[in-house]
Amino acid sequence: MGGEWRHLRLGDVCTKIGSGATPRGGKDAYRGGVTRLIRSQNVYDERFHRDGLVFIDDAQALDLRNVEVRPADVLLNITGDSVARCCQVAQDVLPARVNQHVAIIRPRPDVLDPKFLRYALVTPACQAYLLALASSGATRNALTKAMIEELRVDAPPIGEQRAIANILGTLDDKIELNRQTSETLEAMARALFKSWFVDFDPVRAKAGGRQPSGMDAETAKLFPSEFVESELGEIPKGWTCAPLERWATVLSGGTPSKSNPSLWNGDLPWISPKVMTSIHADEADAFVTRQAVGDGTRIAPTGSTLIMVRGMGLHREVRVSQVRREVTFNQDVKALVPQQIEANLLMFAMLDAQEVLLGRVESSGHGTGKLPSEILLSHLIVMPDAAALRKLAGIFTNINDRIASARAENRHLAALRDTLLPALLSGELPVGGAEHVLEAQA
Repeated sequence: MGGEWRHLRLGDVCTKIGSGATPRGGKDAYRGGVTRLIRSQNVYDERFHRDGLVFIDDAQALDLRNVEVRPADVLLNITGDSVARCCQVAQDVLPARVNQHVAIIRPRPDVLDPKFLRYALVTPACQAYLLALASSGATRNALTKAMIEELRVDAPPIGEQRAIANILGTLDDKIELNRQTSETLEAMARALFKSWFVDFDPVRAKAGGRQPSGMDAETAKLFPSEFVESELGEIPKGWTCAPLERWATVLSGGTPSKSNPSLWNGDLPWISPKVMTSIHADEADAFVTRQAVGDGTRIAPTGSTLIMVRGMGLHREVRVSQVRREVTFNQDVKALVPQQIEANLLMFAMLDAQEVLLGRVESSGHGTGKLPSEILLSHLIVMPDAAALRKLAGIFTNINDRIASARAENRHLAALRDTLLPALLSGELPVGGAEHVLEAQA
């Protein structure tokens, strides 16, 4: 049985609670250097995001020395739409400072374990409280230093805090390892696709009398040793250069009537660009019923590639995701259903096309970007004959399936963590019980 739990006020058990500022300099505020400036877009509940990190020089870092981030510091977003998001940073992110939208919370480690505190702040109950608190004042969501100081955290003795944090941290570590593995596999597949189907490196090697690197003799036989001219320039002899409309059928989506409840809350995911944040569209924030198919939206079959074709964010990126089950989708997305191409090769072809298509995005008023169908359908893709295509596709299918497996395991681990989190942090589930759950998962 655990020891006695205490009701701790953060202002009494922390040596630092405070936010920083944007360095002086206007447009030149981020001058570069070795010190990172952590902003709200880097702080998420599930982990610290490195995308968008900016750097400041030594003079700017000196100006912000009072908000130097130390190992184990808890970072809390305190303003705007991201208010209450909370995380910690890895050692390799340091040296770092925070700006005015992020608060450092530094507990006394002999009283309140920092990792335990971070988990306490992201429990559903605490998040709901922080969001309500942040919206109680001015027109913009904000958490003040005084509010943070008055926060109360229920905590067992320090040893038990560390044990709880270790259990939850073990799950988060597995999730992070899977995430990194997925990123590595994706990068490897993208590079391989570009080498084989865009730059034609194996063909160039054979044309020069060399053995293609990184492949066995059987795979090398699938590539010719000569080039021919095409509208795209030189392509491998016997391969076909054709617009996307030759390789895939394009479907348009839509939004079922929001006033008809019989169309919503079913079992079919309804995908919008907002959730197309990875190469697999395997998460959705809305679901529709079968009745909605043909009544506002349509099915994208398993293996289809979804591509974002309209939206404010289209000026920044052209999002591409493959569906691993039947889904529906909205009007800002097109579904590419593979015809004379293997599904995974179609996905990697469109991922490779992102930069080119981004350069052809047009504006349709009010800052909205659009990718016209005629531009999308005319995008050229080069593929080998059917026999070689099937064999080469198997390599990409294997990689893509490994990515899907890692993402599926992460969804399971995240669900388990989210179940254990409030139970452990409330004392409802003892540490020993959670350890048995983890052992059962091993």
